[in-house]
Amino acid sequence: MVDAFVFLLILGAIAAVILGFSAIVFYVYEDPKIAEVEECLPGANCGGCGYAGCSACAAAIVAGEASPGSCVAGGPGVVQAVAAVMGMEVEAAETKQAFLTCTGGIRAETKYNYSGIRDCRALSLLYRGDKKCEVACLGQGTCVRNCLFNALTMSENNLPLVDLELCTGCGTCENVCPTGAIKVRRDSEKIMHFNRLDDRLAPCQQTCPAQIDIPRYIDHIKHGRYEEAVLTIKERNPFLLSCGRVCPHPCEDACRRALADDPVSINQLKRFVADYEMNTGKHLPVSVAPDNGHKVAVIGGGPGGLSCAYFLRRLGYSVTIFEMQPKLGGMLYYGIPEYRLPKKILEWEIQGILDLGIEARVNIKFGLDFDLESLVAAGYKAVFMAIGAWKYKSAGMEKEEVGGVEGATIFLERQGLGIPNPVGKKVGVIGGGNTAMDCLRTSLRLGAEKVFLIYRRSKTEMPANPEEIEACQDEGVEAILLSAPGRIVEENGKLTQLEYIKMELGEPDESGRRRPIPIKGSETLLPLDNLILAIGQYSDLSFMETNRRVKDIEKTKWNSIAIDADTNQTAIPYVFAGGDAGYGGPGILVEAIGDARKAARSIHLFITGEDMNFPEGRLKPKEHIPGTIFDSISGIEKKGRIKLSQLDPKTRIHTMEEVDLTITEEEALKEANRCMNCCLTCYDKDIKEAS
Repeated sequence: MVDAFVFLLILGAIAAVILGFSAIVFYVYEDPKIAEVEECLPGANCGGCGYAGCSACAAAIVAGEASPGSCVAGGPGVVQAVAAVMGMEVEAAETKQAFLTCTGGIRAETKYNYSGIRDCRALSLLYRGDKKCEVACLGQGTCVRNCLFNALTMSENNLPLVDLELCTGCGTCENVCPTGAIKVRRDSEKIMHFNRLDDRLAPCQQTCPAQIDIPRYIDHIKHGRYEEAVLTIKERNPFLLSCGRVCPHPCEDACRRALADDPVSINQLKRFVADYEMNTGKHLPVSVAPDNGHKVAVIGGGPGGLSCAYFLRRLGYSVTIFEMQPKLGGMLYYGIPEYRLPKKILEWEIQGILDLGIEARVNIKFGLDFDLESLVAAGYKAVFMAIGAWKYKSAGMEKEEVGGVEGATIFLERQGLGIPNPVGKKVGVIGGGNTAMDCLRTSLRLGAEKVFLIYRRSKTEMPANPEEIEACQDEGVEAILLSAPGRIVEENGKLTQLEYIKMELGEPDESGRRRPIPIKGSETLLPLDNLILAIGQYSDLSFMETNRRVKDIEKTKWNSIAIDADTNQTAIPYVFAGGDAGYGGPGILVEAIGDARKAARSIHLFITGEDMNFPEGRLKPKEHIPGTIFDSISGIEKKGRIKLSQLDPKTRIHTMEEVDLTITEEEALKEANRCMNCCLTCYDKDIKEAS
């Protein structure tokens, strides 16, 4: 017995020695801060941080592999507590939130009847799901069941609904979705995202140059959520008031509703909610990322420059706009007449952009008051040139310099500046675009008794908005079509007549329009007091000849700044350009806005040292996702499109008051209900198909 006791005692002593030695050899030190950090975390073990639970996340934070803000479930209080343990200061950061990219749900046609496990992942293993659309939400609710914070519920349309107040942006829903129908993104990531071939986009959104989520904001209007509609538009477009008034709405050309009756009046709905915000007297706030410490200069305070500044500021940059005119707005302010876009409305919209924290310096001209060298010396990391197109094109006639003959940009700029702008009794305008229409209608309001439109093609080939052409007709403009200017007749240095020659249309030229051919012997004299040339515009690039650094920038054949079409970068790496001064020359407002966001993306990636090229799968401008453009649709009841209300033509030509009126709430709701809420291939039907 004693021997056994002694043996066990010796064995225990040996084990103790071995264990003690092992503790020394295999000792693992655990930083006590790990436990302190873990104590701060909520213990959800959701995995949204990217680590296997809160313990692993705490260890990563202490090791410097993760930031104090790694926990997506805890909120700002947790971040502050973790930062205090780590002895760090924490700045505000953007939050992530989930959103659904698919509106198909039960509308998508089925390939087969599924009766397996009620899980989207299981369903997707069978021929990529039971929907004919392979990127549709499969509707089995896997994301809802896996959400740790009860932020998701299923709607009556079998789609997940996100409660933004409960959503932490942990990413669990995105991780379990096999089709990518639900995404988790920061607002800055949404700004950086451009349409892709694998996105769920209605034809209207594919066609919009600014890539606005049109079905979503119309759905907001349909349900009376006007503020949400405004914020949806502002994700991609800071000029909703202006676009609602002057945009030629190319999106409506792609509206599927037009296959049954008439396209939805998308632009009037945009104007309705834009005016709703303005009439509240307050700009609805948009998210702005924390300051990143980098400065960007924007040269030109027109729509392109202001839009680029808007997106850059939202990405966290300190932005300064340099504008040569006394007012911001560019051609919106100095080129669009008051009766189309009132100055007080434009100024209110611009102020909302500046209120994000953007500095603006006016009456300062690039190449004269400052240059690239001074901007670099002041610490600007990149420059965006949005100098517009203020020069007018010549008609190629002799004596264009005589009194009474001037360019459209000069005529409209003088009007915008409020300088006296007298015209005679008879005014002629050469051109068929929107600028020509603006000159014609402005001349009437300035007192001209007869106003003539001189255009070398027919009405069908005119590039102006159909609404503008119709407005000119209603106001009494006399159109002299299929006529080209030949020579100017003057007396004592003053215009008296314009000789024009009649034309006939031949074969289409490179623009796709039929080429005008002169008819010999058809010369005609037209008595005129004023002649306005509205046949095109180009940028003033004279500063390139005097500034040493700018000489490296190349010009195009259109006398615009040569840029990379995808990145907007010039030959000088830190200089970018866009808007009317960009590669192809002047365009419409919504194109300038879309181009400015693309430039802001490139500038951000340039400054952060990332690749500026778009990844594979980008949907290029004017391109459509295959299979989404239909020849016909069914199940649609004809519902008339709302009519635009206007001031009476007989009285409006004597005033600069706004001609087009905003639709009423009743009209907006009626029109919003015409929208079929299209996705890639799905759309809402009005009537059931006969079985």
